[in-house]
Amino acid sequence: MHLPDLPEVSVQLGLPEAAGAPGQPVRARQPLGRRILQGLSSYLPLLLMAVLAAGTWWLVRNTPGMPGAKAPAPPSQTPDYTMTGFAITRFAPDGQVALRIAGDMLRHFPATDRLEIDGVRIRATAPDGRITDATARQAVANGDGSEIQLLGSAEVVSQLPGGQRLEVRGEFLHAFLRFERLRSHLPVLVRHGGTEARAGGLDYDNLQRQLTLAGPVRATVQPPGRARATAPAASAAGPR
Repeated sequence: MHLPDLPEVSVQLGLPEAAGAPGQPVRARQPLGRRILQGLSSYLPLLLMAVLAAGTWWLVRNTPGMPGAKAPAPPSQTPDYTMTGFAITRFAPDGQVALRIAGDMLRHFPATDRLEIDGVRIRATAPDGRITDATARQAVANGDGSEIQLLGSAEVVSQLPGGQRLEVRGEFLHAFLRFERLRSHLPVLVRHGGTEARAGGLDYDNLQRQLTLAGPVRATVQPPGRARATAPAASAAGPR
């Protein structure tokens, strides 16, 4: 008996819609705890690397240094040595005394290579024979003594053998011995021969034989006919 061909009909087994689309394999839903373990196992290498990095940093931070290996100490602001009743002498190439610094007490500060001197007394001899004496209650000098600041009742007296005497007084005088220069921004008293001047400051260049006074200036000037040719040229500047 011949039966006609019947159309093919798909048969569904009544699975819930969440099981998947038709034609796709059905996967069973895993428990929550198992899914968490699988996630942790995926990130486990990364977590181990982070733990190792943190442990290495902690070891480096807490490992003691080598014996004797210390960080350089900051410069000390306290003197590394002091001297009382001292005298320092520097000689010229020909053996003559070029500079002598004496005082009641000396303090050396290593951080700035600075000298502080109480009761300072200085004598400098120039190549041309000029002798310069300086005194003050206190002085601040650099390490080689080429630059000195005189503080409190400062006095500088300079004179060539047989020449006129130049005297400068003030509460602050800044001496540059290498360049034979004397400066001050505070009031000063200057005497040279019979001339006396009071000024608000000065700049004296011994090499150029020039004295500049800062105003206000009050002076008693010696008559020109009595002045010596070796006197330094002086000029008065206006108020600064």
